[in-house]
Amino acid sequence: MSGPQPDVGGAAGYPDSPPRMGFFTDTTVCIGCKACEVACKEWNAVPEDGLELTGMSYDNTQGLGADTWRHVAFIEQRKPLAVQEPGVAHDDVDVFAAARVLGTSASSPGPGATAPAPGTGPAPGAGPAAAGAPAGEISPVSPDGRTELRWLMASDVCKHCTHAACLDVCPTGSLFRTEFGTVVVQEDICNGCGYCVPACPYGVIDQREDDGRVWKCTLCYDRLGVGMEPACAKACPTDSIQFGPLDELRERAAERVGRLHAAGVADARLYGEDPGDGVGGDGAFFLLLDEPEVYGLPPDPVVTTRDLPDMWRHAALAAATLVALAAGSFVRVGPRRRR
Repeated sequence: MSGPQPDVGGAAGYPDSPPRMGFFTDTTVCIGCKACEVACKEWNAVPEDGLELTGMSYDNTQGLGADTWRHVAFIEQRKPLAVQEPGVAHDDVDVFAAARVLGTSASSPGPGATAPAPGTGPAPGAGPAAAGAPAGEISPVSPDGRTELRWLMASDVCKHCTHAACLDVCPTGSLFRTEFGTVVVQEDICNGCGYCVPACPYGVIDQREDDGRVWKCTLCYDRLGVGMEPACAKACPTDSIQFGPLDELRERAAERVGRLHAAGVADARLYGEDPGDGVGGDGAFFLLLDEPEVYGLPPDPVVTTRDLPDMWRHAALAAATLVALAAGSFVRVGPRRRR
């Protein structure tokens, strides 16, 4: 119930299963457009989930749940942007001059005015006045005078764990492993017991209030069966969400991290790709630019049913001990001999 599982499909009873499929989400190229959320809802007929702003960001879905199978997190940090690719600096480009040409700057000259010649703009690091704002005023680009701001955007989803605790605790067989190695809920079999909800180490699966049944990402099982990619990956305009055989995605992710490190992005790391972690590796893993906790992910997830065999053995031993003690208390003690 823990550790690496090279052949997930075979272990689930599919002797000739296809390669395990999954998601690799590269958060460094996510633009927060939420196209994945919309595509997921449209294809799977997922109902509207309230659209309530968190009050902390522009996130209007807050987290994964029965009515949110894809969730794009918006994380605002007071940190400078990291350079992601070598040789793409634009220190010689006067973006304020370009804005004046387009007439979009607050200090743009009137119609017919000539923009400054290239190379005559403010030097890198110059103050607000050199950036197009009058003396004594703050540049509209950084109204408070600070520039150490970045957005971390990440599209979260069910991890389709190698060792899925939700499968272990489901009493009706509503949750099952597909031939692609993914985990799917059969809503017509779910009895709403809710055992799987606390069993998930990621807090992904949830119950709907109207009928109590659980729902989550199916990795578009119906689309996979006819050779199509999941709706969210199809709709992603930047290829932040990549779909394919899990082994190939892991190789691709490792190469991407290597390129980022070479470009000076030391914080780049993979999350959920390791088959030796507490869930045997995830079927949906991520490239992050900060600690997992920043994205609302557990730093060291462990399948919650890992210790069940030992727990049952200890419970059986305790029960046997109690029975032995109870039987011993009723054993008749013979009369003592008189001296």
